[in-house]
Amino acid sequence: MTDHELVSAATRLEEKLATACPETRLRLQPEFSTVIARLKEEGHPVPSRLRRMEEALMAEAVEARFDNMPI
Repeated sequence: MTDHELVSAATRLEEKLATACPETRLRLQPEFSTVIARLKEEGHPVPSRLRRMEEALMAEAVEARFDNMPI
């Protein structure tokens, strides 16, 4: 994928994530992170709003794992 295609894919996912329920956000997080990782690996700049979205999704994923831990 080209830089433009990767940013377009991330933007499409960002739009889906903005209105998604928590379960859908968790399901889409790996795909979003993969697109962001590919942008970074290929040396393309990652827009700050996409970096913030990835950070938020990662935090949600970590929190969801701890929510399921038995006490």
